[in-house]
Amino acid sequence: MREHDIYTMIADYLRYQYPTVIYRFDLAADLKLTMGQASKHKRLQRYRGYPDLFIAEPSGAYHGLYLEIKKDGVRIFKQDGTLVSDEHIREQFDMLADLRQRGYAAEFAIGFDATKKIIDDYMKGKYAHID
Repeated sequence: MREHDIYTMIADYLRYQYPTVIYRFDLAADLKLTMGQASKHKRLQRYRGYPDLFIAEPSGAYHGLYLEIKKDGVRIFKQDGTLVSDEHIREQFDMLADLRQRGYAAEFAIGFDATKKIIDDYMKGKYAHID
C-alpha cells in the first residue's frame, strides 16, 4: 500500500468519524511537478520535512495534531533506539520535534491502523507523545 492510499483511507475516516474537524494534507511531496513548478514550490517553503497531515482541532494542552504518515514496514528507529540514517527522515524528525516544542502534538504514524489510533487518542484527549 502506498502512502497516498493511506491518506485516502485517513481522509475517509476523518470525514466519517469526525465530520466537523478541519484537516489538511500536504500533497506536494506526492506530486510530480515540472521543474518550474518545483522551483516555485521550493521558494514558498521555509522548511523541509513538513508533515503530511494537520488536524486543526485543539485537544487537551495541544493546539492541533501533525502527523508524518509512512506506509507499513517503514522504520524510523533502529533496534538500538537511534534514528535511521536517512536525511529526509531526519528532517521530518526535527520538524516534528520543533512542532512539539511549539505546543502541537506531532508524531510519525506508520500505516493506517497506527495513524487511526493516534488520531482517536488525540481527539479523545488521551494523546501521549510516543518516545
